[in-house]
Amino acid sequence: MDYSDSELSRLDSVGLAEAIRSGEISASEAVQASIDRIESLDNKLNAVVTTRFERALEDAKGDIPDGPFKGVPFLLKDLWTCSAGEPMHLGNKALKDANYISPIESDLARRYREAGFIVIGRTNTPEFGLVGTTEPESYGPCRNPWNTDYGTGGSSGGAAAAVASGMVPSANASDGGGSIRIPAAMCGLVGLKPSRGRVPMGPLQEEWGLSIQHVVSHSLRDTAAILDATALPTLGDGVVAPTHGQPYMNQVVANPGKLRIGLWNESPRSELELHDDCRRLTNEAAALLENLGHYVDEAHPPALDDPAIGGRFSAIWMAGANLTLKNVSELIGRELTIEDVEIGSWLMAEYGAKTSGLEVLRAQAAMGAMRRSTLQWWEEGWDLLLTPTTLQPPPLIGELTSTEDEPMRNSMRSLPYAAYTSPFNATGQPAISLPTGFTSDGLPIGIQLVAAYGREDLLFRIGAQIENEIQWSTKRAPIHA
Repeated sequence: MDYSDSELSRLDSVGLAEAIRSGEISASEAVQASIDRIESLDNKLNAVVTTRFERALEDAKGDIPDGPFKGVPFLLKDLWTCSAGEPMHLGNKALKDANYISPIESDLARRYREAGFIVIGRTNTPEFGLVGTTEPESYGPCRNPWNTDYGTGGSSGGAAAAVASGMVPSANASDGGGSIRIPAAMCGLVGLKPSRGRVPMGPLQEEWGLSIQHVVSHSLRDTAAILDATALPTLGDGVVAPTHGQPYMNQVVANPGKLRIGLWNESPRSELELHDDCRRLTNEAAALLENLGHYVDEAHPPALDDPAIGGRFSAIWMAGANLTLKNVSELIGRELTIEDVEIGSWLMAEYGAKTSGLEVLRAQAAMGAMRRSTLQWWEEGWDLLLTPTTLQPPPLIGELTSTEDEPMRNSMRSLPYAAYTSPFNATGQPAISLPTGFTSDGLPIGIQLVAAYGREDLLFRIGAQIENEIQWSTKRAPIHA
């Protein structure tokens, strides 16, 4: 069949791969269509910061690896998922001005390439991925396709805007405190944070840390199929998550059975307010799950009520910020100065430098104790935890931006967006944001489901049930190809 551009932009990655495989469209045509959409839409959204259009078209005409996504256009987040001979700027002015070119290919980028994806560019991210809104000084703010006065969240905001607007059907994203799930919720997408050790992170990152990589997409089957293509151990992986034998694509059509689901629909922190629409949407999801035959009751792991969690997470995060600046200094061959980075990043790194190794180790030990206590809740008979993805809907552009008077404004005001998500970066559990509805103003918000460590299969099963009821993949943003 002949596809119109509108029809083509509504195919998910699995559907587009099938069309290419059957000969209904060529890889070159698919890549060119995505390039055309980026050139048409990105002046409104600022989702894509570097492009490789000519090389991508050459790749599409060449010997593409015969993987499940052969010929499908794809975007990498401009963070640590790097390709040899391609730019990597991390949302940072110094790397951008130097036009830093990565000499290596990351393990995950290689997996995407071997799966047949054709990378056509890199997406906008906050500087070093450190904050929860994608408004870097180096590239400017990324705007939400549902309403361009609003942001996309972060740090995978560019990826989410690109997919939500139809530039590509799915895009690489990463999550160190909610950075897949938050932009997915704010842009009406599916966003899975896999279990720690599920996806290779090397060689520039490690599997044992807070962060993990995957994608944002429109569909459960894309999210599952791409995980099938990438969730393979790599030589040197420090952590490898347990598997359950069956492909994740099989789980999308599997019956979850009757599950026991805890509902956590109160703010995790007394000083942070839960928005009425976020609460309403989560209650509606709970009612839907009950109607589907599941047992739902108000319950959550008591360990998550500890008010010290935020401080411990921050100590580890700030130490990581300091390490990031040291690593970037090595990349550009000189010490970074305050002129090279945003004030918020600089202050986070300074705080991290003043945090002793003993303090970081104590924070890690305390987080380990919290992890064990939290995971015990699942051992006691609960299958899933249901929460809002965020405490608040998408923020206005500039609402979270740091200023000279408030240099840590972005970091501090991002807290309501990560309160439900960041604990599960600490525990390493899989968690998924599903786009189940909108605010009264028409902005997307999401719900989060969390499973026991290694149990992405349950998230795919229950997510597919909800997807079948709500049919979110039929909804498209006002700015869409």
